[in-house]
Amino acid sequence: MKTANPPEEATAVPTLRNHIGGRWAPSASPAVADLVNPSTGEVVAQWPVGCAEDVDSAVAAASAAQPAWAALPLENRLAHLERMADVVVAHAEELAELQCREMGKPVALGRTFIESGAAALQGACADARSYRFEDSTEHADGSRTHVLRHPLGVTAVITPWNFPVLNVLIAVGPLLAAGNTVVLKPSERCPLSVTRLAELLTLPDGVLNVVHGDGRSGGPLAAHPDVELVHFTGSVAAGRKVGAAAGQRLHRSVLELGGKDPVVVDADVDPVATAQAVAFGAFVNSGQICTSMERIYVHRDIAEEFIAALCEAAAAYPTGDGHDEKTVLGPLVDERQREIVHRHVTDAVERGATVHSGGTIPPGPGFFYPATVLTGVDENMLVMQEETFGPVAPVQVVSSWADGLRRAVHPSFGLAATVYTRSHEHAAAAAALRAGVVWVNQWQGGGPGRVYEPAGDSGMGSTGSHAAFDAATRPATVHLTGL
Repeated sequence: MKTANPPEEATAVPTLRNHIGGRWAPSASPAVADLVNPSTGEVVAQWPVGCAEDVDSAVAAASAAQPAWAALPLENRLAHLERMADVVVAHAEELAELQCREMGKPVALGRTFIESGAAALQGACADARSYRFEDSTEHADGSRTHVLRHPLGVTAVITPWNFPVLNVLIAVGPLLAAGNTVVLKPSERCPLSVTRLAELLTLPDGVLNVVHGDGRSGGPLAAHPDVELVHFTGSVAAGRKVGAAAGQRLHRSVLELGGKDPVVVDADVDPVATAQAVAFGAFVNSGQICTSMERIYVHRDIAEEFIAALCEAAAAYPTGDGHDEKTVLGPLVDERQREIVHRHVTDAVERGATVHSGGTIPPGPGFFYPATVLTGVDENMLVMQEETFGPVAPVQVVSSWADGLRRAVHPSFGLAATVYTRSHEHAAAAAALRAGVVWVNQWQGGGPGRVYEPAGDSGMGSTGSHAAFDAATRPATVHLTGL
């Protein structure tokens, strides 16, 4: 396997470089930090902490490249992106291996999501072909009105660690297709796979730049006067800072932040099959998905059978190194994240909840946490209030469908929600939940036309399908008379 990018020296632990204007360059800051394999505790690379000077260089390169990129015919830009998607598919196994080393995701799972990212990039190309970048209207007096959608210019993409490659591909597709250039800052907790992705691509120099670091580069990037839009996925706390920094410049931001997503289980569904589906929604990717099922409300009529089936399903999610084909749950991304998860479980137990499976930190190296099922939870517990981001399924038994739907509404979050019911009336009621996406009987279901905007603290800015191109362009009207 090739290294994630050329290190400054041939050492066992590479120091990552930035990719600016088509060239690899060391950070202007000499400070570095260790990247630890969460399965073993081994240091696998070092990443530069970043600085404003790195950001200035990357934005300057993106600014220089943007006019020529925007001047290309749309089909030429899309040809670049479609080749990019092909490269991702061809190297999906390699990229998944790197993700496993940096954040613990099982290789097979990582490969699946990377291939989904390539499909999303292809989908963005299809959306671009049907998007009206120019629309004309003729009036009765012979005048004409043209509405033109111009690219914004330089945009920034700041991605999280839970789906390193997938999130990049989803975000950059519409931005690049619309004629913008991008400065990308991957999470400092997963820089390897994104850097390798940049190494593989053959986009024109400066069209996609990569700057490493933590808030020391992310902050200056979000606040940069020449960055017209910031696309950020991450925590609520960080998202507030990003949105405030962009807003101070009167620049746009698209923010997808935390979730505390509910699932409501009606009395008329198959409790065993539904429990198996809920287990997947709660435990896959070790629960490290912003739309993971983090609050489960089950009707009392089927609660006993549902909980028994959920515990049985949890046993089918063994932890282990993601290179082992038997592993379903890799580790949490780092020790800090495991401490958050275990604190939520411990708080629930101290307040009266019952642990049916999991709930303990296993011995040995790595930051593993078992699939955990809790009952007897209530709204006063951290596990029902704050984003857990771990393989924990807290179950609350409710007296009726209406009671479950009422409890599903979180005072702060509104990213997504899932319901299981055979009642058309109940499904219609669920559609009114305050959430960007509501899934009925299939978590993560839906086609390429999905458009949504998170509610509450879960974010702001519409995205998906043509909405992503609305965000990536600026409309202008030209009115012609006498011509």
